[in-house]
Amino acid sequence: MSGLDAISVITAKRDGCELTDTQIRWVVSEYTAGGVADEQMAALAMAIVLRGLDRRETAAWTHAMIASGRRMDLSGLPRPTVDKHSTGGVGDKITLPLAPLVAACGAIVPQLSGRGLGHTGGTLDKLEAIPGWRADLGSDEMMRILADPAIGAVVCAAGADLAPADRKLYALRDVTGTVESIPLIASSIMSKKIAEGSQSLVLDVKVGSGAFVQSLPDARELATAMVELGNDAGVRTVALLTGMDTPLGHTAGNALEVAESVEVLAGGGPPDVVELTLTLAREMLAAAGLDAVDPVDALQDGRAMDRWRAMVAAQGGDPDAPLPPAREREVLYANASGVLTRLDARAVGVAAWRLGAGRERQGQAVQAGAGIRWHARPGDRVEAGAPLFTLYTDTPHRFESARAALDGAWDIGDTPPDEPLVIERIGMVPV
Repeated sequence: MSGLDAISVITAKRDGCELTDTQIRWVVSEYTAGGVADEQMAALAMAIVLRGLDRRETAAWTHAMIASGRRMDLSGLPRPTVDKHSTGGVGDKITLPLAPLVAACGAIVPQLSGRGLGHTGGTLDKLEAIPGWRADLGSDEMMRILADPAIGAVVCAAGADLAPADRKLYALRDVTGTVESIPLIASSIMSKKIAEGSQSLVLDVKVGSGAFVQSLPDARELATAMVELGNDAGVRTVALLTGMDTPLGHTAGNALEVAESVEVLAGGGPPDVVELTLTLAREMLAAAGLDAVDPVDALQDGRAMDRWRAMVAAQGGDPDAPLPPAREREVLYANASGVLTRLDARAVGVAAWRLGAGRERQGQAVQAGAGIRWHARPGDRVEAGAPLFTLYTDTPHRFESARAALDGAWDIGDTPPDEPLVIERIGMVPV
């Protein structure tokens, strides 16, 4: 690709021109190898934020990031493969019961997950609250677990050689004010998911106060872009837009959410978590060609719990070990009687983060037992003086800032809210 240089690519996009596939492949490859400097890629990313990428450019950008590393080959596995990705929310523990549930219904689930940043929790942080559990698996170990007829699911970190261009570019975007670009967000997510090698993918695109995408038009645009990227790459892809104005379940925090997930696998758990788990399970099974299987049966007869225990053990965890509790707790009480009409997801997420459940920057340690439990959800009746929140942390000086985050985060009135859990479905019926 001689004759190309970073400045000409930057100025082309700055001036509103479409980038050619050759320009995109060159700049992504050279940036990954160190031939394009951080400041040059930052300038290009800002030009993309301001000028955008069309569908062809976004696809070319995505495939250039995939080509920067290894693409996994899952074709040798004995059953259909299907994955799920959530764009992140508060109390979003769905992956934990979902992966073993779908595996118990006959599919193979290679779930590559991430860590939390800011007010949203990370799946790997939650699972690391289980004593001994390991997020990092080698390729051979991952394939062995997936092929095991008694397991068939993993939840683990992506290897360093999977779309390394995305890892480098995301770190740059995070510190240069260039995260908020739908084409770059879509290509970041889908480059890893396509490189992972699953045959099918279900996307859970969160929309609302507790999500990174807070408006319905933006969420619809992001979901559509990702569905197009997946289907164009040969991955059967469908997206659900789901509400995140209210946090999921009754807990946010690492060990707290593991415990709530186990309740779901045992046949109980909060109704909204159960509903979304089953909804996504049905979408995943349909995408895998197993739509005749009812995931409710696998929850009720214990098969999903058996898969959970086997999956945790295969990754070094002890499914029978007590989860680590926080050393300190504080209760906040309702100041009036009536119906809880609003519970702001972002405020709850920020409170959990400030208590130590999340991190301000990548690499920072989190507290396994920290977090928050809310004792009522919108629509529930509350009484003045009754517990509304319990806050958990190992470091009690954090209580004050968590209380501040929750100030004004809820309303008590007379009329229950009407908030649909699933807002919209985007994508063709899988065939």
